[in-house]
Amino acid sequence: MTNDTGSSAQPPGRLAQLRALLEQALPEKLLGVANHTGELTYEVLPADLLAVAQALRDGAGLDFEMCMDVCGVDYLEHGRAEWETEHATVSGFSRGVARGARTEGAAHAGRRFAVVYHLLSIAHNQRLRLKVFCADDAQPMVDSVTGIWESANWFEREAFDLFGILFKGHPDLRRLLTDYGFIGHPFRKDFPLIGNVEVRYDPEKGRVVYQPVSIEPRVLVPKVIRHDNRYDPALTAATAAAPNGKTDG
Repeated sequence: MTNDTGSSAQPPGRLAQLRALLEQALPEKLLGVANHTGELTYEVLPADLLAVAQALRDGAGLDFEMCMDVCGVDYLEHGRAEWETEHATVSGFSRGVARGARTEGAAHAGRRFAVVYHLLSIAHNQRLRLKVFCADDAQPMVDSVTGIWESANWFEREAFDLFGILFKGHPDLRRLLTDYGFIGHPFRKDFPLIGNVEVRYDPEKGRVVYQPVSIEPRVLVPKVIRHDNRYDPALTAATAAAPNGKTDG
């Protein structure tokens, strides 16, 4: 991925040309998504995904012949402040120390899980990003694009393994990174940080066995930067003014 400040960002003129081609080839099928990268991002409805993908690959002047990546996103806590205090924010090192109860911004029904596709046109040296939301939060599912881009095969398996997103029509939708007996999907925002089970070698049975996880869950409190009088402006100014940087005493 590129950004507006990088040398590889697509020039605004080329982006405008690509945007015009997309609007002409796929009228009313793409919803523009605001972003801070030097690329175009569009949201597409699940029912239109395959038709849009086919048009992007084969359309004149588009030629997005490569799918560089497919990734899942869980928007369960998107826009929600988990930590809320008087002197803290929801990001960076100043995140709070007491749990809040804010619920605004939580994902709406049918907007929890999304699949994001990163496409590349080698012929035109252009990049494009597509996003599709899964209509069902309980059983998230979208069509597989492996029939259009074969490179999406393992990417979709990874999203299935880690997020539990199903890809209808995938030729071999199995777990890819976790083992065969793994329970749940570890990249979901509601998956416990300590996991559900752990494995150990049982010398009596002579094999590896599963057992309930023995790690005790705990809430991780992010570091909070507080005022330190060693770095008080008045003190540092006095130190700088003293001979050899030393103060009397």
